[in-house]
Amino acid sequence: MSSINGLGGNLPIHRAVSKPVYQPADVQAPAATSRKDTVEIGSIQPFLSQLKANDIRVDKVADIKAQIAAGTYETDDKLTAAADKLLDDVL
Repeated sequence: MSSINGLGGNLPIHRAVSKPVYQPADVQAPAATSRKDTVEIGSIQPFLSQLKANDIRVDKVADIKAQIAAGTYETDDKLTAAADKLLDDVL
């Protein structure tokens, strides 16, 4: 077997001495500011109002849930219509 020499040899470990960082006397730290992050969501209010105004047709939702559970909801006609509507929205 080959022996591998140690990286540091048999010398004792020396502690690193921290030296003070030089900073010229005329340089001052930037003044602290009292800025705060803010978010404005005023443009979402009309959208939320419209969502609240929409009536949910519970009977229609129940019917669609039953079709999905039975595996009969997705048809080629519905998928084609959905793809056409998506393309109309994008273009």
